[in-house]
Amino acid sequence: MPSFQTSPGTRDILPPDAARWREFNAVFADTVEAAGYGCIIPPIFEDAAVFHRIGEATDVVSKEMYDFQDKGGRHVSLRPEQTASVCRAYAQHRPKAQAGRYRQFDQVGIEALGVQDSALDVEVIALAWKFYQRLGLLNVQLIINSLGDDGDRERYVEALRDYFLSHADALTTEARQTLDKNPLRVLDSKRQGDSEIIAGAPKITEFLSDSARQHFEEVLEGLRVLNVPFTQNELLVRGLDYYRRTTFEFVSTALESAQNAVGGGGRYDGLVKDLGGPDTPGIGFALGLDRTLLACDAEGVFGAPKSSVDVFVIDVVDGTYALSVTSEIQDAGYRADRAFDARSMKAQMKSADRSGARFAIIIAQDEVASGSYTIRDMTSAQQQLVAKGDLIEFLSRNLGARTPRRHPS
Repeated sequence: MPSFQTSPGTRDILPPDAARWREFNAVFADTVEAAGYGCIIPPIFEDAAVFHRIGEATDVVSKEMYDFQDKGGRHVSLRPEQTASVCRAYAQHRPKAQAGRYRQFDQVGIEALGVQDSALDVEVIALAWKFYQRLGLLNVQLIINSLGDDGDRERYVEALRDYFLSHADALTTEARQTLDKNPLRVLDSKRQGDSEIIAGAPKITEFLSDSARQHFEEVLEGLRVLNVPFTQNELLVRGLDYYRRTTFEFVSTALESAQNAVGGGGRYDGLVKDLGGPDTPGIGFALGLDRTLLACDAEGVFGAPKSSVDVFVIDVVDGTYALSVTSEIQDAGYRADRAFDARSMKAQMKSADRSGARFAIIIAQDEVASGSYTIRDMTSAQQQLVAKGDLIEFLSRNLGARTPRRHPS
């Protein structure tokens, strides 16, 4: 028999990590929905040209993007990032401006379209910062820069090209290859042989227009007003070519790896127009779920749930009682599981212990005859009898009230 494995670059998300992913998304949704953002779910693959706006010289396009021809001969790519897809959707469907705020969930993020106001930049960055705080992360730093407007960026790129060409002999081979494609990407090099040359490179702030400079100063002042700490880094250009003006990154100092960025984003005015829509400003961010969870692990916060169930039902009569009781508990909003295959009391108790449930509900002939359940506290090992009609009230008192799961009418 063939042994099937996940494809390269993919993996299974298994319990308990899957539950933490879902809670991660729920916390993010609660954070940004309070500011009026809604959800958009673009397709998992797109026309490959949609993502070429990221930049032909970027690692995402040149090394990491999974692209192929479908059976119709179309060149498509699995979605490597969210912003280009959201802007493509905006260009295609043209939602109204007030409906132009979006959120993504495999890498969580928001995209706000149609507003140039620097105050929106502040709001977007602050929401990401609040989210990290809600996860309990203390060792996340915000790094911010401005890439100016189109003309500013073009002048800066030419100045970088001239500078790096004049020092080409001192650059690594990899940096020289990157220079041929995009001088901005050379600034991303973490190779020791390039660091001294990069340190002496021209700074983007020398090329900002008055309007771009004012916009950036307003963003920084807004962050100060909201007490969002930041570090300005003139070498921060991010890995995507469509960014203009504000660009930012969140890094975790708790991660020892050089790959310590847990999220980032920026303003991408002009991207919607490149994708066939009207000239529409936009700003957003993406927060990497995997790396953020690694940061949580490093700081010992937002751990995986210790148990996937609240209650484990043990039925040593015939199994039919567990069927109805488990369903009743689940409908009341609690997580409940049970054993199958008519196992012995001892075997079912072992299953209850492995489940991590707080309570085990034991149903034997005596319980059936008395119309009650024996409830065992799996933490203290204490047991008590509870009448059938009082079960949900008991769970509510000891586990907290839950929202019932309603069935479709």
